[in-house]
Amino acid sequence: MNKYCIIQTTYEEKKDANKVATLLLAKKLAACVQISKIKSFYTYEDKIHKSNEYILSIKTKKSKYDEIQSFIKATHPYNLPEIICIDITKASAEYLQWIEENVE
Repeated sequence: MNKYCIIQTTYEEKKDANKVATLLLAKKLAACVQISKIKSFYTYEDKIHKSNEYILSIKTKKSKYDEIQSFIKATHPYNLPEIICIDITKASAEYLQWIEENVE
């Protein structure tokens, strides 16, 4: 069974994205968090929206999903934040070992 994943979430404000990334690393919940600026188009409350956001790609162990999800939900300014988990199906053994060593 695959042990590693990338959890994605988005934030409207760069300062919020940076704060969450730093806290996840400090709490040893993630080995790496990448932040990219994106434009999102989505339907919410029966309306089409578009907004500039920051997407976080959180490299971690799948066993940390529930804890990361709870942390994001408790601190996120959105009513319905994106929190999705993508399995890492292929990666170098060295990279996976690095995740293993940096996530507690």
